[in-house]
Amino acid sequence: MQTSAVPDLAHTQTRPVHWLATAAAMAAVVGFAGLLPTGPAIAKEPASKPGSAIAAAPAPAPDPAAVRLPLECPGVPSVVIQRATGDLDGDDKPETVVAARCDAGSGTPPAGVFVLTAAGDRSIRVVATLVEPGAKRSVTDLSIREGAITATLLGYSSMDVPSCCPDERESVKWRWQGGKFVRTTEAALDRAL
Repeated sequence: MQTSAVPDLAHTQTRPVHWLATAAAMAAVVGFAGLLPTGPAIAKEPASKPGSAIAAAPAPAPDPAAVRLPLECPGVPSVVIQRATGDLDGDDKPETVVAARCDAGSGTPPAGVFVLTAAGDRSIRVVATLVEPGAKRSVTDLSIREGAITATLLGYSSMDVPSCCPDERESVKWRWQGGKFVRTTEAALDRAL
């Protein structure tokens, strides 16, 4: 009979005592680590090269709750029904566009569309009215894309049309040009293409 060149591995079989010894050793290591003193965590700014600017946190978008919107709502509060934020004038500070109306509770009260910005003293102000509430329009699909405000305006062709069911639909876009918001409609955009 030939003897094996590999040593006898009978002693490598695990038994419960081996598992208990391993668990006790692990518990001792974890317990010891908990006794080590730790100092407070200190955040450090990354080292910057001379002449390089560290980017500041972006300014927050204006909060519509911080401003009184130019709506006349006798006896009822106003409510923001849609909002969108983005940089509209290229100054790297976001503006907020809101569609708001009186919270009449029934019917379809007309909405206004307003542009809000933060002043240097962090106060919020209305800088433009894009849709007057007196125009008797409802506003849907309000958004900001590529620096332009887009929305769908719903209206009525005559006084005979019930207020529940607007029969006119207009897709509009506003873009900041020459120090003011310039409005274009979907039909005008189609002609331009």
